[in-house]
Amino acid sequence: MPHEGGRLGELRILLIEDSPEDAELLSDQLLEAGLEAVFERVDSEASLRLSLERFVPDIVLSDLSMPGFSGHEALRIVRAADPLTPFIFVSGTMGEETAVKALQEGANDYIIKHNPTRLPAAVVRAVREARVERDRERVENELMRAQRLESLALLAAGLSHDLRNILQPLLIVPDLLIGRSDDPQLRQLADVIAECGRRGHEMAESMLSFVRGSNKPREWVSVARLFQAVQLLLKSSVPKDVAFHVDGGDGDLSVEANYTELQQCLLNLSLNALQAMPEGGVLTLSAQPEGDAQLRLSVADTGMGMDADTLSHLFSPFFTTKPDGTGLGLISCKRIVESYGGTIQVTSHKGEGTRFDIVLPLRAASSTVGDNEPELPLGRGQRILLVDGEATRLSLLGNALSSQGYQPQLAADGAAALQYAQQHALPDLVIVDSDIILLSAVSLLLTMQELGYQGPAIVLEDVGQPLQREHFPPDIPVHVLRKPLEMRRVFRAVAHALENG
Repeated sequence: MPHEGGRLGELRILLIEDSPEDAELLSDQLLEAGLEAVFERVDSEASLRLSLERFVPDIVLSDLSMPGFSGHEALRIVRAADPLTPFIFVSGTMGEETAVKALQEGANDYIIKHNPTRLPAAVVRAVREARVERDRERVENELMRAQRLESLALLAAGLSHDLRNILQPLLIVPDLLIGRSDDPQLRQLADVIAECGRRGHEMAESMLSFVRGSNKPREWVSVARLFQAVQLLLKSSVPKDVAFHVDGGDGDLSVEANYTELQQCLLNLSLNALQAMPEGGVLTLSAQPEGDAQLRLSVADTGMGMDADTLSHLFSPFFTTKPDGTGLGLISCKRIVESYGGTIQVTSHKGEGTRFDIVLPLRAASSTVGDNEPELPLGRGQRILLVDGEATRLSLLGNALSSQGYQPQLAADGAAALQYAQQHALPDLVIVDSDIILLSAVSLLLTMQELGYQGPAIVLEDVGQPLQREHFPPDIPVHVLRKPLEMRRVFRAVAHALENG
């Protein structure tokens, strides 16, 4: 049992129990069985709701009947908060009919208090099954997102072609108007139409950049001119009860970027800001230098603001709070900004408004690798011990690191890793999954330290399962890489760990 529990890491166990003595007995039994866990006890609906939000348990163990509170009601509240959180009834008496009803309502299991020997195994099984189900949902969501992005790419390609054909007259007609009239107002109108045609063509091309990361031609963009264009385009969209303030800072401010893409970002953020102020407010568009090498463009409103949950999903593809939204506007802005080597930051408080800050280098980094990303670091034959119980990920990591010039050695569990370390030269770096079997990541690194290993380690951390870093050997520099893995992040993490220890 200690091995089984050790693979789960430290569990957060919520006890719904009116008896402190019974709660302590349950806690002691689980700890004695080898589980690593922290516990919290509640005995009312209000404390349960607060704990679900603050404590965020991995599993809930609940009594069936308590003064003023029912285990059935607790199950309903837990399922409403998170349908996948495991829930086990632990009761003094539970007839067969009651047990069947509990399972039908969504409980994972039931345990009789006077015969709790099955409890540790039930907890381990329920937590493991919940994690498998969460992984399955995540993979399905990622697959669905990938399929939607693929469909979007096809749609963008077709629309781009059609839009260019539709916009073509806007580039031809202005010249015909100018050649047939000396009217200055008509000539000015022709210039406006021609400019719209040119920008429309660029926007049609930029539709593809969202899904394929195509790089647009860059120029020195005057911030004052950019803000004037955004003001003009928003003129008909700003309600009378919204004050629109523009502070362009120094009139000489400029940045190396694509004019249309930056305009697209600012328009998107500004329109979002207007929609966040249905009862009026203030929209502010501002720019200021950040030191000698960066420029900050800000879009701020005094609208409804956002809660923490909305902020955490803000840049996820297809996430939207609007009934008719696509969920692509902000992620498109983010990709554009990051393609220049910049960042986009957001600060928001419920009822106090929102501020987006786009921080750009004044001169964008030259692109020698696709998507304007820096060239990936290459290895010089360093030995890397990879320890991961998932065969597919282990193989992919090994092949990827080998292609980058490293010498990976693969181990499916802690015992195999130790065997390699004892029979061969110690590696230059250890990469270990936090959920390996036979030995935990902590035990493996402690044992390797006893063998003389003093190099760095990268521990692969599960989302929602933060590592207890204080348990790792103090003399081994431990770096954390969160799953699911992206190979570019892996390569950079490996290079950083080898270089800095």
